Amino acid sequence: MLERLFRPRQARVAGEALYAGLVDQARRPELYRELGVDDRIDARFELYVLHLSLLLARLKTEGEAAAELGQVVFDTFVGALDDSLRELGVGDLSVAKKMRKLGEAVYGRILGYQRALEASDREALASLLARAVYGDEARSAESVQLADYAINTHLALSDQRLDDILRGRLAWPGVTA
Repeated sequence: MLERLFRPRQARVAGEALYAGLVDQARRPELYRELGVDDRIDARFELYVLHLSLLLARLKTEGEAAAELGQVVFDTFVGALDDSLRELGVGDLSVAKKMRKLGEAVYGRILGYQRALEASDREALASLLARAVYGDEARSAESVQLADYAINTHLALSDQRLDDILRGRLAWPGVTA
């Protein structure tokens, strides 16, 4: 009985595995080399948010177990963000304020990305990515390529079996320019 009590819940284990895969995918060198994302902390953060959005979109309408898993992935993301702020030297008194501001930004981006993906609106997605990832109001060739990557990834994730995802197994597609 004690073993069962202290054993991590399946959603926690799966969510942490999915988050680790999300981070690995957002760090793929091709995103930086071929799609022109600058290797800066803010651009890396934006790629994490994009991939988080893609994963949460996959889980969005799949029932209670998927919702629980999505929450674990999101909570793991927030915990990692909090840890990163502290590692960067942000003081304890400032962390909550910065986390609230970042949380609002993350939530807004997730909503924007998911709306564009659901509408298959490549132009809107490219514009959102131009501002968030590239820091440019004008849609660039790179932001269009990143939008295409996001759309292709969204489709690839939708084709994967939910049972595998609920077990923490997700195959992210390759990055092509």
